[in-house]
Amino acid sequence: MFIFALVHLLFAPTSYAALYGFPDCTNGPLKNNIVCDTAKSPRERAQAVVSLFTIDELINRTANENPEIPRLGLSGYNWWSEALHGVATSPGVTFAPSGNFSFATSFPQPILLGAAFDDALVKEVATVISTETRAFNNFGFAGLDYFTPNINPFKDPRWGRGQETPGEDPFHISQYVLQLINGLQGGIDPPQFKIVASCKHLAAYDLELWQGIARFSFDAIVTTQDMSEFYLPPFQSCVRDAKVASVMCSYNEINGVPSCANSWLLQDLLRGEWGFDDNRWVTADCDAVDNIWRTHHFTSTPEEAAAIALKAGTDVGCARNGTAFARDLPAAFNQSMITRADLEEAVVKLYTSLVRLGYFDSPETQPFRQIDWSDVNVPSTQALAHRAAVEGVVLLKNDGILPLDRKFKRVALVGPWANATVQMQGNYHGIAPFLISPLQGAIDAGYEAIFEFGTAVTGNTTDGFSAATAAAQSADLVIFAGGIDELSIEREGQDRTEITWPGNQLELLTELERAGKPIVVLQFGGGQVDDSALKSNRKINAIVWGGYPGQSGGTALFDILTGKAAPAGRLPVTQYPAEYVNQVPMTDMSLRPSANNPGRTYQWYTGTPVFDFGHGLHFTTFSLMWQKRPQARYSISDFVSSIRRSKTPDLLTFDTLEVVVHNTGKVKSDFVTMLFVSGNAGPVPRPNRRLVSYARLHDIGPRSSAKAHLNITLGSLARADSQGNMWLFNGVYKVAVDTPGQLVHQFELVGSPVQISHFPQNPST
Repeated sequence: MFIFALVHLLFAPTSYAALYGFPDCTNGPLKNNIVCDTAKSPRERAQAVVSLFTIDELINRTANENPEIPRLGLSGYNWWSEALHGVATSPGVTFAPSGNFSFATSFPQPILLGAAFDDALVKEVATVISTETRAFNNFGFAGLDYFTPNINPFKDPRWGRGQETPGEDPFHISQYVLQLINGLQGGIDPPQFKIVASCKHLAAYDLELWQGIARFSFDAIVTTQDMSEFYLPPFQSCVRDAKVASVMCSYNEINGVPSCANSWLLQDLLRGEWGFDDNRWVTADCDAVDNIWRTHHFTSTPEEAAAIALKAGTDVGCARNGTAFARDLPAAFNQSMITRADLEEAVVKLYTSLVRLGYFDSPETQPFRQIDWSDVNVPSTQALAHRAAVEGVVLLKNDGILPLDRKFKRVALVGPWANATVQMQGNYHGIAPFLISPLQGAIDAGYEAIFEFGTAVTGNTTDGFSAATAAAQSADLVIFAGGIDELSIEREGQDRTEITWPGNQLELLTELERAGKPIVVLQFGGGQVDDSALKSNRKINAIVWGGYPGQSGGTALFDILTGKAAPAGRLPVTQYPAEYVNQVPMTDMSLRPSANNPGRTYQWYTGTPVFDFGHGLHFTTFSLMWQKRPQARYSISDFVSSIRRSKTPDLLTFDTLEVVVHNTGKVKSDFVTMLFVSGNAGPVPRPNRRLVSYARLHDIGPRSSAKAHLNITLGSLARADSQGNMWLFNGVYKVAVDTPGQLVHQFELVGSPVQISHFPQNPST
């Protein structure tokens, strides 16, 4: 019989899905095993306990849901917990029906957090999430390993899971994930992990189900150049720089090889190039191992699929029934496709991370084991969730109506999002302590609010139009809350086919215009919709994008609308015109424009966006100037010796530009300083521009100034050749601050090009 910590017995509810217990290294069966010897290395400790497992026990450890081993005092464990933007309902997480551990803080979705362009904020949010997950774990409600974050760049507006990501730009995502992992794991590769994060989905994954093509069988044909420049940089940052403890391989194939069976991806690149050492582990996305033979037809039998995945570097086979990987490994073992050593190597990696989580250590020696319910959703955390939502909100259009004048007393709240609560969270959410709708936000702000649903997100009936119009006629102001949602439009397993406003929402807006009242549109959802008609319509006075703003969304939005807070978020994606979906299929993975592709993301798109990446208006005006004018000429030779000495030359500083931001208006406001680069350097075609640095400045008062320090690295300037190798090319460069560029400088980089990184070649390309 194994022993749980006393607190589990005292405070646990009478029933829930999984009870996590900690091994007892004082009196339990393992007390004399090296796994309980804190003087040994984590890997030595893991090897000691794993060596005791039978073949069946080893195989069972390779499933996400592990059964108990009573003879060793090991309780059951589930490697699959979720915490995308807060503790989330998942196989490894259970919420109590009431009272303690019945809720957790629900932060904005990553797409809105990404719009804040505030890396310090990202770390703060991640730190709170890891604190709350630890509290849940300490009382048996959750595991210690979390399949988060999603860092696939959001390059196609149709993708159903774009809401889970920080946006479309690989540099931005790389900076975001560095601070996210820092907060989640308790530092950059700390001796003891706070929790284990898992960066997903490696790699080139951004299709769910589009025109009958499913993620489970899709073969992503990606050029080496695009892979190196676009699809992989966030993962390099997560693995090499942030030292994440786990990575998830994706459902899709890459150039003919399923990701979870791809030794080039999981060995040559991940472990060989990025230093993902043997203390860290790889999980397959759920059922991805089974799909190697079932949908990809890469092997003839399921046991061959399990064997090839294990040997390629997949250590855990997450499955929706908890057993698929483990189901097929016995046959693979009996047919000598794998050995005990293969199994032990995978399980040792898993248990090494458990050792580093303090799983086998006395709770009295571990600060993380002291975290409890009193640390969940505390006032400072609630304030952080609110601030995160405020910082991410993007003002797309404003004719001067915002912030709202006090003359507006009676407000009509109309639309499918007007009284939204659970929808405010987006996907991968848990149970929030409270959810403030736009309607409640209006009431709390002191308005006399009239609510009419009007129509559903995908509605095609006009039954609610007359009541909505009557409400508009009786009000001083109309606030229409609509857009897309996770329930019906964008979600895991479903991509969009159109990027227009769905249903008859625009028809309802046309009817509301007839009331002759000012109209403010609150646009929700992770993906963008084509706002062309609203942008050009003078009867639509303002458009505010709120994404999925989390538990305090309604309050945050009305703080913006009323001027209690000032908007400073920037679009982390491009808003394309509706015809974009007819110009390029989702299955085309190339970034660069061609005869059948107008180009992907703001870097390569050759058309005119409705709203550009980085767009965001303010309630005030700013002027920008260089603190010191940058150099006009740089020499590549000045960097060569540093490049040769460094293990990570892409992180070396090229220069730091200082920009003075002066608030010339009357409203205190944040300002996101974004630095883009373009020019004639490197192979053609060349990108329109690339983000190379950014900084969010806070609370710049009227007629006051703040200074942004914009660090440019060699890696941010470098471009990939056809083989994926990164080079610092000579040529003429132009740097521009803001969108569009308010401050522009041109410089020349002279000398011979120098290679700053080598990209391992993929034999399947």
